[in-house]
Amino acid sequence: MRHMDRVQHRPPGGGVGAGTLASRLARVDEQRFVGRTAELTALERCLEDEATVRVVHVFGPGGIGKSALLRELARRARARGFTPFAVEGRELPPSPAALEAILSDAATASHPLVLIDTYERMTGLGAHLRRGLLPRLPATAVVVIAGRAAPEESWFQDGWEGVVSELALDKLPAGDALALLAAHGLTDERSEAIVDWADGSPLALTLAARAATADGAWTPGDDRDHPEILRALVRRLAESEMRGVRFSVLAVASIARVTTPEMLGAVLPAGDAEGAYERLGSLSFSERVGDGLALHELVRKALRADLRRRAPDSDRELRRRITDHLFERAQAGDPLMAIEMAALIDNTVIRWGFGWEGSIDYRIDDVRPGDEERIAQLMSERHLDDWWALTRRFVAEAPDRVALARDHHDHVCGFLSYMSPSTAPDFADEDPIVGPQLAHARGDAHLGDAVLWHDSFDFTGWPAGERGDRGFSGSGGRVKAMLGMAGMLRSGVLNPRFMYLPINPENEGARAFAQASGATHLTELDCRLADHTIECHRIDHGPGGLFGSLRGFVYIELGLPAPVPQPPAAAPVPVADREFVRDALRNFHVPHALAASRLAHGDTPEQRAESVRALLRAASDAAFGDSPNERLLKRVLTLGYLETNPARPSHEQVAYDLALSRAAYFRRLRVAADRVADHVAQTPRAG
Repeated sequence: MRHMDRVQHRPPGGGVGAGTLASRLARVDEQRFVGRTAELTALERCLEDEATVRVVHVFGPGGIGKSALLRELARRARARGFTPFAVEGRELPPSPAALEAILSDAATASHPLVLIDTYERMTGLGAHLRRGLLPRLPATAVVVIAGRAAPEESWFQDGWEGVVSELALDKLPAGDALALLAAHGLTDERSEAIVDWADGSPLALTLAARAATADGAWTPGDDRDHPEILRALVRRLAESEMRGVRFSVLAVASIARVTTPEMLGAVLPAGDAEGAYERLGSLSFSERVGDGLALHELVRKALRADLRRRAPDSDRELRRRITDHLFERAQAGDPLMAIEMAALIDNTVIRWGFGWEGSIDYRIDDVRPGDEERIAQLMSERHLDDWWALTRRFVAEAPDRVALARDHHDHVCGFLSYMSPSTAPDFADEDPIVGPQLAHARGDAHLGDAVLWHDSFDFTGWPAGERGDRGFSGSGGRVKAMLGMAGMLRSGVLNPRFMYLPINPENEGARAFAQASGATHLTELDCRLADHTIECHRIDHGPGGLFGSLRGFVYIELGLPAPVPQPPAAAPVPVADREFVRDALRNFHVPHALAASRLAHGDTPEQRAESVRALLRAASDAAFGDSPNERLLKRVLTLGYLETNPARPSHEQVAYDLALSRAAYFRRLRVAADRVADHVAQTPRAG
């Protein structure tokens, strides 16, 4: 058990001889501590004799630096005459006697500082702390308790509310994150990419710094070369809590941005979806987002990368099923599913202009009093007064057609003006940019609805004094992607077919986005303003609209043929009939069983049986892509179920012929059968 020596009171990170290994560790730890100025200031106030607050709960997700903060506080408190006493929840038996034994000397110290770490592993002893141990400490004592979850309500009752406070530990700001990398010896051009990847986690920054200093070619995302980073992240952040949680449930939560009970029920084999969801929600690294749960982003990244490395087939199949589930919800009238589908797209060029990753740091808001003046200032600082002259009217006269991005401090970080032909303000027809586009969109209204952007500016990473790219360009950060998504969601169009984008031809990011999205440059709608030409690019998502397009992007990345949109009047096979498809596959060579299937049609038993075979053959031809993994799945299905040779070998012989283990063969056969069942269930058919 690791705790203070009760005689010498050696505090964490110091108080030992200068020539020992412990002293060297303490010096390195002190040298590598950066940031947390505000948090330390708040904690040091509690060390003052006249301070009212004597118990502080520090909480935050795993890897956020709670332990390092406690060690730094111990060093500073020692200089003030405090004697630190450390309790590590991971090593403490669930017994009140063990806790009392560790801290028995704290009650006799003149200025004890009790530091309790990993409190989430010992919350059952909370009542004993409040009723037995802490009240016996001297009035000069300070207690800091660090855990992953916010303190329970009991800490703010029965008089404790007068001396207890809480302190949420958030991710490290970018400047402090760069300083932490430098403290670990990393100062090269990879630092900024590592800061983005680590998302403010000191643990992730430390692990990445070690990998980067050991391997000069390593960059974030090279998980195959350094899988130990992923293993360390998972072990340190989540492993102890993941015991008892189904692997498949964690896999879904690592792929989907938000996991719901309905998603678990639709995506996973039969099981207790509600129970699995509740277990997922009990994890300290999951949080409620909307109507579902989201894993802490760093845990999600680590689990997802580990899943892709260890079980790529499962990752691909789950990603497809999740996409189909979200598509069905979107088709049923939930436009917010576009956010969830966009999160499943790997292509960073697409996500440049259409995504929701920035929601951790930014939010979309309406125009408020004073915003017009602030935007005018931001535009003027970037020498865009001529552009602002065109945009101002939308902000002033049609604020409901304008969306703003704000950060945690309420600062304006970007804005967008958008419309559809039916929601455009009257003066928009006179605008030199969107006026001609509106006329063009109305001419194609019989093909589908359209959304138009007048402009979109992302001020983050765009210093004042620099004339930046204009139109649908800006600096191209996470704010840009959120604004693009907000324009669609707020346009009043449920599932637009067309999107009109104003693009500065000098902005490579905007042009790449247009090209990756399949946009067409409508040269006749280009607009010349002062010394700039604003090009008009139109995305045609096809008859399936935006929802079908997003689903198609995922399918293409999976090596699958993009689903073909079907006429809305067609009647699909009910989802419940998927089991009949699986039964038909198993009975492919049993005519009377096929003739009795609910999937069959025809006048004679032979016709009915052959109709089912034709349906399954067509589905197997269409349900798989052309990648090696997809071809193998189709081969397994063909040899396992569809092979017409009456003397076809056993499944074990097929597995042997394919050089697959029995377990691998049956796993792929199940995946392939599910793929065909899903395809049939979503495909309209006659009769």
